[in-house]
Amino acid sequence: MSINTKAAALVGFIFLNLLAGHCNGAYGGLQYGFYNGKCKTSDVEAIVRNTVFTKFFRDRTIAPALIRMQFHDCFVNGCDASILLDGPNTEKTAPPNLSVRGYEVIDAAKDAVEKVCPGVVSCADIIVMATRDVVALSGGGGYSVQTGRRDGLVSLAQNARSLPAPSASVSSTIQAFASKGLTATDMIYLLGGHSIGVAHCSLFKDRLYNFKNTGKPDPTMDAGMLTWLRLTCAKNATVDRTANLDQNPFSSAVVDKSFYSQIMLHRGVLQIDQELALDRLSSSTVASIARSSDFSAKFGQAMVKMGAVQVLTGAQGQIRKSCRAVNQLTLTSLIN
Repeated sequence: MSINTKAAALVGFIFLNLLAGHCNGAYGGLQYGFYNGKCKTSDVEAIVRNTVFTKFFRDRTIAPALIRMQFHDCFVNGCDASILLDGPNTEKTAPPNLSVRGYEVIDAAKDAVEKVCPGVVSCADIIVMATRDVVALSGGGGYSVQTGRRDGLVSLAQNARSLPAPSASVSSTIQAFASKGLTATDMIYLLGGHSIGVAHCSLFKDRLYNFKNTGKPDPTMDAGMLTWLRLTCAKNATVDRTANLDQNPFSSAVVDKSFYSQIMLHRGVLQIDQELALDRLSSSTVASIARSSDFSAKFGQAMVKMGAVQVLTGAQGQIRKSCRAVNQLTLTSLIN
């Protein structure tokens, strides 16, 4: 382990013991409009929104990227921007996070905010605000987010083991979400983030050719989709191509309930997505969402709830100067 990683781990231990750890429980220590009046006349959320708006219309694929980033951050040590830290053995280097992207969007938003309001706005809040904005830009409806998070000091690749795998069962995924204070219904709505974005063939190729070591495809997969995905993901391909998670070509770039209708038609790409529509623990909720008219509101509520998982607030953590590095002055003062 590097010196920086050891130092970060030590600081994390100090904070966990002297400051009583994370604020557990939904919405603890957060509030709407936290930054109102803290940056004179500057509207922090508008600054982030304008930055995201510019980035989104240059590359709309940042929407699923940021949704995934928030999930991967909040599910490991809580929503503390630990996924943004650079360095050896950080969360970024963990296998599930190697394909996480969108860091440059957070950097740009942080730079824009720092120019008018230095040292006030956390990177953890910027992730949550930016994700809210891309969901709205992708047709998912608007929702308000609470702010007041502070940035974490520890980022270790080993902690990313808590992220549910794409091949996980519904029951184990429910348990994983429950460990974060999220219900089965929250989980089902949050996986609605798969209504946009893509998955690499390597994550579902076994379903096409050798499901559960049978030498055959997953029998639950729609035959037409199987044929199409095999064209995309050849058995002996050397390039790891991608496929849309929502197989409806008219809604694959829109955050909507189409995803649920697709998996009910056996057109789920990832195993966990398809299992949602088949497992007795989740199938009735999936069917209800597919018939509903309030998906956007409920998805937004679930995102807000996830954004409150194990947050650092008050004197915990710090406000990083750069989202990619812990403030060295704070590290030095605490260790010495």
